[in-house]
Amino acid sequence: MNFSEINLASSHLPPWLIASLIVLLSTGIMLVLKRLILGHLGRLANKTHYVFDSLLVRSISFPLTIIILVVNLVLLDYLLTHFSVINLQFDTFTQMFAKILLIVALLLFVDRLASGAIGGYAQRSDALRSSSGILGGITRGLILVIGVLVILGTLGISVTPLIASLGITSLAVALALQPTLENFFSGVQLVVDKPFRVGDFIELDSGEKGFVEKIGWRSTAIKMLPNNTVIMPNSLLCTSKVINYFYPARELSVPVEVGVHYNSDLEKVEKVTLEVARDILKTHEYGVPDYDTFVIFHTFDSSSINFTVMLRAREFFHQFFIRSAFIKALHRRYAEEGIVIPYPIRAINTQQEHVDFRSLMENSGSTSR
Repeated sequence: MNFSEINLASSHLPPWLIASLIVLLSTGIMLVLKRLILGHLGRLANKTHYVFDSLLVRSISFPLTIIILVVNLVLLDYLLTHFSVINLQFDTFTQMFAKILLIVALLLFVDRLASGAIGGYAQRSDALRSSSGILGGITRGLILVIGVLVILGTLGISVTPLIASLGITSLAVALALQPTLENFFSGVQLVVDKPFRVGDFIELDSGEKGFVEKIGWRSTAIKMLPNNTVIMPNSLLCTSKVINYFYPARELSVPVEVGVHYNSDLEKVEKVTLEVARDILKTHEYGVPDYDTFVIFHTFDSSSINFTVMLRAREFFHQFFIRSAFIKALHRRYAEEGIVIPYPIRAINTQQEHVDFRSLMENSGSTSR
């Protein structure tokens, strides 16, 4: 079959079918080329240490598919108009629809690029890690609002009266959703002020302690040590006293109270205690080996001389293991050195009590006479 026969055979096909076949063939070729080109660019981007190039390739993939569809939609419209299959009204509708699709493609590209950038930088920044969710939500909301306004302007709808009416409506909605908005802006304040971050161990003024799991739009999730989670509204967190055990550093001082017998040699007690403390800090996995531990004697108690040993743990949760290991090692070493940790003692002086009672009776008798 020669070329003239092909033209003769195609002349018997309906014009709309010819245009559709051409557009389908063009769409398939463009999609294949897009896949090949983006695949090659993606492999090249993965070999570099930059993040933005890989993010750019991932962000442009789906919007580029929409652009290919728009190009072929315009091609289909041109062919159908050329073959006089459609009228002018349909042609105007097609062009308007193509503009809207281009705006949607641009918005999707910007949204994916912004969300990917926030997520990527959040993995390397402690400041953004706890606020990536809120920042991503705010960015996506702004892009959506701008996109809707642009689409309405493209459709010929005046956005000025709409913005004015939205101002009045927003005021009514703000009054109705005051608690929700209060929590939202409190979450933004927590993100900006950064009193704590995701992963920090905090204590609230109500007594709850736990690790910050998530800082959301409305509330913050705090996972406590018993493995349950406290959900705190952001507005309450902003007005509460919060102790952050991971700020400005995770290392934590661990005081241990000890008491020894009054007959003990305090110089020897201090020397032995410091040896045990330094050994624990150097050998224990949660200890800080370069910490200069010390002993402070502070109280003549009823049955012992009390002092405080200051240790150092890597973070809050490690203090329990450090304290336990130190107490066991110190008790064993005191037994070897003959240092006594006394039991609580209460001495009863019966002779003094008898003398005081007899004096009281004599004084009362003389008074009665």
